[in-house]
Amino acid sequence: MMSNARQPRRRRFRVVAFILAALIIFIALAVGSQAVATLQRLTFVEAERDTWQRPDDVIRALDLHPGSSVVDLGCGAGYFSLKLSRSVGDRGKVISVDIRRLPLVFLQVRATLQRRWNIRTQKTDPSPELPAAQDAVLIANTYHELTDRAMVLDQVHRALRPGGRLVILDREVGAPASHSGESSHEVPLATVEADLRAHGFKVVKREVPFVDRPQNEPWWLIVASRS
Repeated sequence: MMSNARQPRRRRFRVVAFILAALIIFIALAVGSQAVATLQRLTFVEAERDTWQRPDDVIRALDLHPGSSVVDLGCGAGYFSLKLSRSVGDRGKVISVDIRRLPLVFLQVRATLQRRWNIRTQKTDPSPELPAAQDAVLIANTYHELTDRAMVLDQVHRALRPGGRLVILDREVGAPASHSGESSHEVPLATVEADLRAHGFKVVKREVPFVDRPQNEPWWLIVASRS
């Protein structure tokens, strides 16, 4: 009798287990499909960005060599990090830093798929703790978002070796914000240059406009070194 009573419970358990397994598989497939779509969209967007962003000139300004160590501060999903990985080679290192976890996950996936083993991701708070003795730091399209620029520049100064380079690329005043209600996605080059000098950097080069797209935001680039 007890054996017969257990059979319906076992059947119910198997049905529930089957439903849960099917649900997990469905969610995994949906998430995987969405992730693949996002990766494909990133590839398309970055290919278009290559046509105007001048990434080779940005990387050249960092003065990197095989074996160099460079920080990509505000790396996002890795537009520059993946390119920097090629520049520093297998013996070099790219430290990709961002305050958001999801873009770093996508960067880790992309780096793995492309066999970029020299990229290390680092999630940080607004006051990044950067490893010392870096050859260069890149801050691309991020400086305008920093809430405490003085603190970040102090961290970068400590992280760079003497003579190490800091390259900042951002949008000039007059650039529209991406969405209404957001903080303005712009910062005057003169302000950044004053910030750099006040925190122990020597300005090596500036280019204005660095990117000037018709009916779009102008960009500037500034190169500084740790004195």
